[in-house]
Amino acid sequence: MKTFKRIIKVTGIIVGVIITIAALYYTKVYFSIESRLNAHYDVQVQPIKIKRDSATLALGARLAVVKGCTDCHGKDLGGKIFVNDGALGLLSASNLTRGKGGRPENYNEEDWLLALKHGIRRDRKPLVFMPSHEFTLLSETDMGAVIAYASSVPAVDRELPEKNLGPVAKVLTDIGKLPLIPAEMIDHSRKLVKHVTAEISADYGKYLSTSCQGCHRETMKGGDAIAPGFPPVADISSTGNPGKWTDEQFIQTLRTGVTPEGKILKPADMPWTMAKEFTDVELKALHLYLQSR
Repeated sequence: MKTFKRIIKVTGIIVGVIITIAALYYTKVYFSIESRLNAHYDVQVQPIKIKRDSATLALGARLAVVKGCTDCHGKDLGGKIFVNDGALGLLSASNLTRGKGGRPENYNEEDWLLALKHGIRRDRKPLVFMPSHEFTLLSETDMGAVIAYASSVPAVDRELPEKNLGPVAKVLTDIGKLPLIPAEMIDHSRKLVKHVTAEISADYGKYLSTSCQGCHRETMKGGDAIAPGFPPVADISSTGNPGKWTDEQFIQTLRTGVTPEGKILKPADMPWTMAKEFTDVELKALHLYLQSR
């Protein structure tokens, strides 16, 4: 009996120590994340010339799909909730229109550039879970087209709840497993290039591959799941299956969601419904780049 009581006592002490350590760690995480979310970014906005002709708007509409704007913010860009979980928290993509709950009337081109190129709001504090680290690599032409299109869509009245980060999201951010604050990943002094020529080249493919890096990493070799509940990320470089495919097979896969091996790609795991909006030239350039990795 004494031995049993001693085991219970020691177990209780160990559990108590573990709980104390966990509580101290989470306290550190909480204040660290809050500090990072309230950081002020004193950036100089690079002005760009934004055209609003029909060709530019059409390009912007296509890029809004390819770059995932419509996937997160909805086809009408009116915003939507995409994570509502007790552990991860509540994350919603903002209403980008001028409707109720959306952009204010005085939201201007500089504000769009702050969000897309720098990952920060008008108050110079960071946006949350907005892939600005990908948008910041766009050319002036493509960036201008996205802004022209997004600022021209019809107003949508849709008010969304405030973002609320759960404990798991904060811990994953603290250990570098969740890109919650893209402003920290951006070279804010980098200037946008004027234009990138659409051609079948590895360089152009590299430019397009920024849309893939969020999941497949810069190496394009994939790895661990991007968040809890997601599958491991596939290797799409020369050492993965896409490296063995022909251009035609690569294009067919991203247009239909079915690989040459017969695997059906789930849009929630691999957003081929976005990638299918690439032109044939873009897909061939992207494939050429992937085969070089």
